[in-house]
Amino acid sequence: MRYYRIAVIAGDGIGQEVMPEGLKVLNAAAEVSGGFRLVCDVFPWGCDYYAAHAAMMPGDALQTLAQYDALYFGAVGWPSVPDHISLWGLRLAICQGFDQYANIRPSVLLPGVRSPLADRRPAEIDFVVVRENTEGEYAGAGGRAHRGLPGEIAVETAIFSRPAVERVIRFAFELARTRPRKKLISATKSNAQRHAMTLWDEVFDRIAIAYPDVTTERVLVDALAARFVLRPETLDVVVASNLFADILTDLGAAIVGGLGMAPSGNLNPDRSYPSMFEPVHGSAPDIFGQGIANPLAMIWSGALMLDFLGEREAARLIETAIVGVTTEGRALTPDLGGRATTVEVGDAVAASVRAIKTAA
Repeated sequence: MRYYRIAVIAGDGIGQEVMPEGLKVLNAAAEVSGGFRLVCDVFPWGCDYYAAHAAMMPGDALQTLAQYDALYFGAVGWPSVPDHISLWGLRLAICQGFDQYANIRPSVLLPGVRSPLADRRPAEIDFVVVRENTEGEYAGAGGRAHRGLPGEIAVETAIFSRPAVERVIRFAFELARTRPRKKLISATKSNAQRHAMTLWDEVFDRIAIAYPDVTTERVLVDALAARFVLRPETLDVVVASNLFADILTDLGAAIVGGLGMAPSGNLNPDRSYPSMFEPVHGSAPDIFGQGIANPLAMIWSGALMLDFLGEREAARLIETAIVGVTTEGRALTPDLGGRATTVEVGDAVAASVRAIKTAA
C-alpha cells in the first residue's frame, strides 16, 4: 500500500465549501483503486487566521508544509483583508517558497457543458496554458515613494531571469511533446516590451531547436487573446509569463463554462519541494454560504494531483467520472445551468467513480 501525505488548506470563502467535495472524490478514488491511501492534515490558514494572528499562516509554515507529498488548496481572499496581503501572505508565499515554477491550467470543454462561443463542440476546445509562476510581473520587485503626496510614485518591476525563462519554456516543450498535436505557442509582447520579452523570444527560439517534433508559433498576447475566442480549436499548449498567463487562463476558463471548470497545478517539476493543486476560481464572496459553488474545478485539481504523484489510473478515473456527470447533466450547479448544490455534485462524482470502477 502506498501512502501520500497531503496538506489540506481550504482557505477562504467557497474554498471551504468545495474542499470537502474534492476530498470526498479523492478518497473514493483511493478506495476503489486499492493501491494507495491519502493521509490528509488540515491547516486552518487564510483570512480568518489573519484576523486572529495578523498573518495569513504561521512563520514556520513552509517548514511544516515541506514534509508533505503535495498540497491541496482551496482559495484565498476575503473583503476584510487587502488582496495584496492575503495573496502574498499565503498562495504566492507557497508558490515562490517552494519554487513551483510551472503552473498548468487546462481548458477543456466537456460534454454537457455549453460554451458561450456559438456552436463549439467539446472536441474543439482542449488546450493547456503553462504559466511561469515565480517571477515575471509578479516578482514583487518595486516600491512606492512620497506616499500620500501629489507626486507619489509607484514602481512595479517585472523580473525575467534567463534560468527561469529557460526552465518554464523547456517544461512547456516537454508537455507539448506528450500531446497528440505537439503544438506550442509562446505568448509574447516583444514589439512593445523590448527587454524582457525579447529575452523570452530568444530563449524560446533557441530551445525550439531541440524539439523538431513540436510545431511552434510566437504570437503577440493581444492577438492571442482574440484567438482564444475566435479560433480556440487551433490551441494545444501555450506558454506565457506570469501576468499574461494569468489573464489568458481566465479567458480560457470562460470559454469552457466558467471558472468553476478551471483546475490548476503549481508544479515543482524537480520535486525538491511539494507541488500545490487548486481551482482557479478564487474565494467568490458573493456566493459563499449559499451551497451553490461549483466543485468540479476542485475535484479536477485533485485528479491533477494524483497524476503528478504517479497515480495515473486513479486520476483518469476521476476525470472520466467528471465527464460522466456533466454528460448526464442532472448534477450541475447553477453556473452550468443546473440546480444542484455543491454537495450534490460532489456526491454524484464520487458515485460515478465507484460505478465506473465496479463496471470495469
